[in-house]
Amino acid sequence: MSEERFIDLESRLAHQDHLLDQLNDVVTQQQAKIMQLDELCKSLIQRIRSMGDDMPASDPGDERPPHY
Repeated sequence: MSEERFIDLESRLAHQDHLLDQLNDVVTQQQAKIMQLDELCKSLIQRIRSMGDDMPASDPGDERPPHY
């Protein structure tokens, strides 16, 4: 194998290592964001459920018929 080809392969490998590190950083950031959004969704679901428990039962006579 010629030295020029060897240098080219080393250069490609270094570039791929750099790209792999960048991709790993992006995946790590995405996972952290997914976990944050998951916690936010759970919190919102709990708040909505607690709001429904606090609301008085409505009179069905006040509701509009479904065809409106």
